[in-house]
Amino acid sequence: MAKDTYHDLVKQALIDEGWTVTDDPYSIKWSPGWEVDLGAEKLLAAEKEKKKIAIEVKTFKQPSFAYEFHTAMGQYVNYSSNILEQEHDRELYMAVPFDVWQNEFEKKGIRIAVEKVGVKLIIYNTVTKKIERWITTYNQK
Repeated sequence: MAKDTYHDLVKQALIDEGWTVTDDPYSIKWSPGWEVDLGAEKLLAAEKEKKKIAIEVKTFKQPSFAYEFHTAMGQYVNYSSNILEQEHDRELYMAVPFDVWQNEFEKKGIRIAVEKVGVKLIIYNTVTKKIERWITTYNQK
């Protein structure tokens, strides 16, 4: 599996936020060889339990945003349903560059699709190399 351009940037940003990267890549057992870019865990001190996530890193550098978005959404649906069967307590996130989120994901058609599918987002900044925000419901800004 080829790594996205910002794979290592997102991985390091997660580590900087206190996540432990457990899988690089995270394999889905029952799929036809599907792999999500990263798996990570973080101990939640207040709840004394681990939060487990899988992250599909996207760059959206192709000439057609629409084509790449459709592909990303298809991956998200396939991966999330399979992850749920494999580990019911692991959540899938799509990692998106901050500039792409501002320029594309704020458009109404994209927002509606992301909201209806229930995509969870990690917005990362390619300049500061940090995670800007976590979006678990798209009504949240």
